[in-house]
Amino acid sequence: MNVPFYQVDAFASRRFAGNPAAVMVLESYPGDDVLQTIAAENNLSETAFLVPHGDDYRLRWFTPTVEVALCGHATLASAAVVLTRLRPAGARVVFHTLSGALAVERAGDGYAMDFPARAMTPTSPPPWLADALGAVPRDVLADRTSYLVRLDDAGIVRSLDPDLAAIARLDRNGVIVTAAGDDGWDFVSRYFASPIGIPEDPVTGSAHCALAPYWANRLGRRELRAFQASRRGGEIGCRVSDARVELRGRCVFYLEGSASL
Repeated sequence: MNVPFYQVDAFASRRFAGNPAAVMVLESYPGDDVLQTIAAENNLSETAFLVPHGDDYRLRWFTPTVEVALCGHATLASAAVVLTRLRPAGARVVFHTLSGALAVERAGDGYAMDFPARAMTPTSPPPWLADALGAVPRDVLADRTSYLVRLDDAGIVRSLDPDLAAIARLDRNGVIVTAAGDDGWDFVSRYFASPIGIPEDPVTGSAHCALAPYWANRLGRRELRAFQASRRGGEIGCRVSDARVELRGRCVFYLEGSASL
């Protein structure tokens, strides 16, 4: 069986930037073990699996090692596939996911995603986390998925070379590291997720569901411009509203074809 396959650079305005995601369009979901095997074969931080669901789509996300409950960049990539390849006349698509219904609509030359905000609470980190990061945290918060660590400045975030083997021992999926922005950005970040098989995620939409409310409260503004300072780099527009976060970004198609399953 051959199925449509796309590789899309999400949160990017040029090819080879942002975060690459695989998007595969299926008629129905096979077993979870099959989906996990396909994601491992694709060997990208996320593979998105789409299945038509009335006028909407069901959407699941897999890293090379696990299924995750929320993924921003692969949702953005999926919206680009639906609204430029599958239903080019459409202006909006709704995905039914483990995190509920997620709506994405066209926004200029990109897309705007309506996501749930993540509430992070102050916590005591593992005592070895500062050594693993190679930097002293100023704030440490967490939810059930990730730690969020604020550092002194953007330069430290950009230059981090953490001990990824140590971070793999975390009791959560990963650690978001952030600081006040530079070069016109409101804040910068990086995300290390070696516990789920992703040493460093290039651009992480789900992390910004936590970062945007955190920085909105610190800066006193609802509209924010964010940069994820990985080697590839990615630009994210954020708008915070009550318990929701709107994330905006662009996509560039890299690969289109079919996969033989």
